Amino acid sequence: MATTTKATKAVKAVDNSARLQVQYFTEIVKQLQDELKLTNVHQVPKLEKVVVNCGLGTAKDDKKIMEVATNTLRKITGQQPVATIAKNSIAGFKLREGNKIGLKVTLRGERMYEFSDRLINIVMPRLRDFHGVSAKAFDKQGNYSIGFTDQSVFPELTFEETTTPHGLQVIFVIKCQQKEHARALLEKFGMPFEKEGK
Repeated sequence: MATTTKATKAVKAVDNSARLQVQYFTEIVKQLQDELKLTNVHQVPKLEKVVVNCGLGTAKDDKKIMEVATNTLRKITGQQPVATIAKNSIAGFKLREGNKIGLKVTLRGERMYEFSDRLINIVMPRLRDFHGVSAKAFDKQGNYSIGFTDQSVFPELTFEETTTPHGLQVIFVIKCQQKEHARALLEKFGMPFEKEGK
């Protein structure tokens, strides 16, 4: 009886979650376990966190860019960004230790799945001349990075909020055994990788 109650609670918790999160736990885990021939469900690749960051080299002289980037990250992620600080002084870049050089947001749990869902299904189809994302942007651990040259592709932002353009990077941190498993997970999420022939 206690086991049934636990299972029911787990299902209810998932039902109130983000669409992609529900899909991952109810369908994708089983599909990946079968397709990748994994013996243990804990070997199935899993999205651990999504990190969204902005490198703002010019922002140390221009406070407006820092304000615009802070607003962008807050609007698109639903979380307050944290400033990244320079660890070393580099004279060639006129950089001093302790300078604010960027912003970052780390998303986990439901917010992570919601953001990934919006990025893949709403933002990417809005990109001009888009032929898919590169399959070469995986690191050795299987984490995947996507860069955006400006923030205007995000529908959460008004025209006025995109008049000062800045780039940003999205990193999918994936727990997996090999890069191919990470790609299989992102493909299940609907990530549009470019065709191999291109």
